[in-house]
Amino acid sequence: MIDVDHTILSSGLPVVRLAMPGTRAATVLAAFDAGARTEHADENGMAHFLEHLVFKGGEKYPSYRDVNDTAERLGAQLNAYTSHDIVAFHITCRAEAAMDAVDLLTDFVARPRLDADELERERGVVIQEIARYWDQPSSVADMLLDRAVYGDHPLGRTVLGPPEHLRSFSRDAILAFRERRWAPARGGAFIAGDLSHVDDNRLAELFERFPPRAEPPAPDPAPAFAPRVEVERRDTNQSHLRLHWPAPIEPDDIRQRAALTVYSTLLGGSMGSRLFDEIREQRGLCYAIRSYSWVHADTASLDVSSGLDSSKCLEAYKRIKEIVWELARDGMRAGELERARAYAAGSAVLALENTGAVARRAAGQKITFDDLSSPDEAIAALDAVTADDVRAIAERIDGEPAVACVGPHDGDDFS
Repeated sequence: MIDVDHTILSSGLPVVRLAMPGTRAATVLAAFDAGARTEHADENGMAHFLEHLVFKGGEKYPSYRDVNDTAERLGAQLNAYTSHDIVAFHITCRAEAAMDAVDLLTDFVARPRLDADELERERGVVIQEIARYWDQPSSVADMLLDRAVYGDHPLGRTVLGPPEHLRSFSRDAILAFRERRWAPARGGAFIAGDLSHVDDNRLAELFERFPPRAEPPAPDPAPAFAPRVEVERRDTNQSHLRLHWPAPIEPDDIRQRAALTVYSTLLGGSMGSRLFDEIREQRGLCYAIRSYSWVHADTASLDVSSGLDSSKCLEAYKRIKEIVWELARDGMRAGELERARAYAAGSAVLALENTGAVARRAAGQKITFDDLSSPDEAIAALDAVTADDVRAIAERIDGEPAVACVGPHDGDDFS
């Protein structure tokens, strides 16, 4: 059992404690509702760039060397991530070092120097990261799918942004974005693992380093679904195919999120799933295929991802759609629900065995859905999914999907 407790600091920042008996580690994570979907069009890429910049040092640890050396002396691992929904910074260490880890993380994240010289150097680093992504066809297919689904909406833009934006961002503009979006009331501090060495008074004092800010405006709501086809033609032997259907659930309902997870597992989330069995095992059309659900605060989806021999891509594309439609029309076969439900719940148990995964899940649920349910509640929700729950989703995932593909194809191939 994971005990969840939370308080709210005077700044408005929630502090969430997730006690995990039996571990010797702790993860400390700070996150904000400041992902790519909160950017203005000319800011695209700024949330991710700011994530990079804060690692260059704060007040107590004023350089990247101080940050990195201190983390390593603690035996700790530092990292961060930016999605469309949130930006998050985390450090994992042995439990005895937890308070020193909080001191380090809150110093450079809450009080970053954002040195002008470091900013100029880091531009080139992030531009190289963007170039690396565009060199990877599978990453390009993922980014094209966002565009096919959401168009010019912020959810349709890349998290990394275009290189020309990175070259134009000024320090003042970056500071203004942080001031607008990093509001404690729309963020959270999370500490998961062995909390026996945590001093609650000191913990609150350190997280008070995040200053009070006005609560930011809500991001633009997701647009109505209008399926598009986005193809980047490359003369490759392998094609990277992505399909998207909107999922008919209420995103903030943990039970409906669980039902969507079980549905996507049944369809293509395991080696016993319909897509894996037929598209790979029976027909040999691909090496990799899976389906998965994705849930934002105001929209949810079923996505299918596959890497295929280019000569077999269009055959697989047609059959994937037919399998989705057959599940909508004919329902589940005997034993499918039980197997998919057990696999989804078992996968969740395995994924949530480490402190970092528990902290990241808590941050995503709290900031995206204002949900403080524990991992145990999430697993219980998966165990409780019924045939009616899955049927209600399957019957409404129908029609033509949005499509993205990288390979020797044209858009008309998917009409």
